[in-house]
This record gives sequence, structure tokens and C-alpha cells, in this order.
Amino acid sequence: MRSDSLEIKVSLQNLLIALVVIIVPLNFVGLYLSSESNTSLEQVVGTHFRTIAQADATTAVQFVNDRVIDVGAIAMEPAVVDAVVTANQAYERRSAEASAAKIAEIDQQWDAPAGDAVVKAMLASAVSHLLQRRREIDPRFLKIIVADENGVPIAATDKPLHYAPVDTVYWQAVSAHGRGGIYVSEVLYDEESRTDYFRIGFPVYGKESRRFIGAASALIDVSSLFSRLTQAQVGRSARTIVVGEDGTVVSALNVAPSTKLKSEEYAAVRDALGSLQGRQAGYVIAPMRGGSRIIGFADTGLKQMYPNLAWFVIMSQDAREALASVRTVGHFAILMVVVGLLMVTVLAAYFFLHRKQHLSDIEMSAPEE
Repeated sequence: MRSDSLEIKVSLQNLLIALVVIIVPLNFVGLYLSSESNTSLEQVVGTHFRTIAQADATTAVQFVNDRVIDVGAIAMEPAVVDAVVTANQAYERRSAEASAAKIAEIDQQWDAPAGDAVVKAMLASAVSHLLQRRREIDPRFLKIIVADENGVPIAATDKPLHYAPVDTVYWQAVSAHGRGGIYVSEVLYDEESRTDYFRIGFPVYGKESRRFIGAASALIDVSSLFSRLTQAQVGRSARTIVVGEDGTVVSALNVAPSTKLKSEEYAAVRDALGSLQGRQAGYVIAPMRGGSRIIGFADTGLKQMYPNLAWFVIMSQDAREALASVRTVGHFAILMVVVGLLMVTVLAAYFFLHRKQHLSDIEMSAPEE
């Protein structure tokens, strides 16, 4: 009886050849596609880190500018301006030599019991109470001081460290030889309160003359800003740091500016910052001591207005962690290529041995003459 089924007979040799011809090229194609996927993912992750760094840089700029505006508002407060004008009028009744001598005398007594009366009267003034209320509203103000045209404090939230700091970099910058200027210091660290802060100075101008007559200054707590920038993480090995233009770490998780640590990531992006192409890319992949890292970066641009704040924001992550998903596929593709090559080797050996045995059988079965 004729069978209705169709039988297809394929030799083992042909089957193996077909499998090798199909599988091996596909493995190489898979390896190529995996490599391309790895490169594409590097670009995506690098661009993402650049975007995060840019957003953090914008946050930092906004924070600094807002605090400068806050100090400027204090300097333009009518009560503050009137108090500075009144203090300056006292100098008009004395010669410059007599005024300098009086300031020097109080300066020598500033930290002695003889200076307590001056400090008490200053802190009890109406303007000092205004400054104290301002600090209660916004605790980021650690200390606020208002000084006259000679740098003498006339109102403050707390006792100033110095009576007339006219020889400091701060006063030279904020007075600007009588023109007035905005001053922002580098980030400092107070060991007692464990607080990161910087100092902002803003000139006080006369209501009508618009000339420099004094200054308002404030110590601003920047811990909230740095906490916001460094706490957000996208992975176990990811970190966000703020560095200065010399590579010194300004802010990082569990790192204080006073430690003066150098950023390994910044050393890697320094060359990129020096070229237009590097700045436009906004990220690099660089070898580090613990392995390669993908590093996104952004310049805050604060240095243009505040020379002491040449900050860069850097977001980085270990490349193995960032690219783990694609690299797993890549490793599998490599394994498949190795398996394919092994199959070719085994098949070639099989054919060689089989052919050799076949020829030997033919020789043995040939009739002797």
C-alpha cells in the first residue's frame, strides 16, 4: 500500500554543513549589531549625563543669582540706606585723621570688654532687628552685616569678627574704589557648624547721588544646594560632583571643600573643555583607576560674573554598570561566534578524518594485480 506521507532524507553531513553555513554568519552579524548597540548606548548615556549636568548647572546658577538678589534687596532697603547715610554724616564732623584714629581705637578694643558697649548698641539698633527678622524668614542667611563707607559695621545679626575690615579682599571688591561692585567669595567651610557657605557683598548707593556709600554682606549657607546636586543618583556607581577650574572638589557626597581633593573625572574632561567639539559633545568615556567611566559635564558660566565661582558640574557612572544590558548581549554574541567557529573546526576535522578513512577503505578493497 502506498504511503501518503512524504519522506525527505537528508544526510548528516549535509545537515551539519547547512547549519554551519547559516549559524556562523548570523553569529557574526549578531556580534556586529551588538557592537553597534554598545556604541549607540554609550552616546545615549553620555548625552543623558550631559543633560543632567546642564540641569544641575542651571540650578546652581539660579541659586547664586537668587541669593545675590536677596542681598541686593537688603542693600536697597530704605531703612538700611538711611542708617548708612546717618553713619556717614558722623564723619563730616571730624577730620579724616580723627575718624581714622577713632576707628583704630575701637578696632583695638573690639574683642575686649571695652568694646562690648559698641557691640551691644549696634545689635540693638532698628536695622539690626530688621536683619535678624530677615534671617528668621530665611535660615540660609547665616550672618548679615551692614557697613558704612569706611567698612565700619553699623548693623548686624551677630557680632562681626572685625570692626573695620577695609584691608580685606571683600571690602576692596565691594567698594571698588568708590564705584561699588558685587562680590561673591569662594565656598568656605565652618568647622564649628559643619556648614558650607560663601559670602556675598552688595554695595549700598545713595538715594539721589547713586554713589557708593556703604555695603551689605551676608554669609549664605549653600548646603541645601550641594545636597540637592549630589544626592540624586541614577545607579550604584553614579556620582555628581561640583569642581573648580583647577579640579578641586567643591561639592561631593561626604566630601567637604576644606579637604581640597582633586577630581579624577575633571582631569579626564579638561581636554574636552578646551575644544569646541568637546564642549558640544558634553561627555567623554575615560579610563579611571576603578575602570572606565562615562562622564557628562557642564560649565555653570558663573565665573563670568563671579570670578571665585568657576564651577563645573560633572555626572559620571562606571561604564560597566551603565552599559550592562548591552554588554551582556555582546558577551553572548561572542560566545555564539566561538561556538560557531568550534563547530566549523569539528566539522572540518570530521570531514578530513572521514575522507581519509574512505580513501583507506578504497585502497584496501582494490584488486591486486
